[in-house]
Amino acid sequence: MFSLDELVVYPAQGVGKIERIETQEIGGVPTELIIVRILSNNVTLMVPVKTAQNVGLRGIYTAEQGREILLYLQDRSDFTGYSGQNWNRRYREYSEKLKSSNLRDVAYVLKELILIGKDKELSFGERRLLEQAMGLISLELSFALGQEQAEVKKSIEARFADILRKESADDAAEAEEE
Repeated sequence: MFSLDELVVYPAQGVGKIERIETQEIGGVPTELIIVRILSNNVTLMVPVKTAQNVGLRGIYTAEQGREILLYLQDRSDFTGYSGQNWNRRYREYSEKLKSSNLRDVAYVLKELILIGKDKELSFGERRLLEQAMGLISLELSFALGQEQAEVKKSIEARFADILRKESADDAAEAEEE
């Protein structure tokens, strides 16, 4: 299923490289483990081979799947915003989606937070979730599309240029007033 040096994605952690597959004794039982080094933070994960798919370990998206994610980010028809939902409930929902093995769920969080930021200033927690979602998506898409991560971020930001330009202009206006 997985092989040495393969790039994989572990939910909420991001892209990693399989360093080795080995057997270790855990609780007196020999267990075959996949050792994955997460590229963004150099963390090492030990994932039992038997449960790898259950925990969401998967291969990198293909270029076609990556392009579909970029198109999904442009589609604002599923934007629910923050109407009637308190921040606590949204935070829990977004945190769960960031743990999903489906990159579309992560893209949903990114899109929602950027669009919510259009109407109100994001809280510290919201900004942190936004940064996490952007990091997870941009790194995986950089591998899927064969581009630098910075290029992918620019491409994503371009899809929200109308909103991000407005925020930059508002920030500049506030700085002038001070």
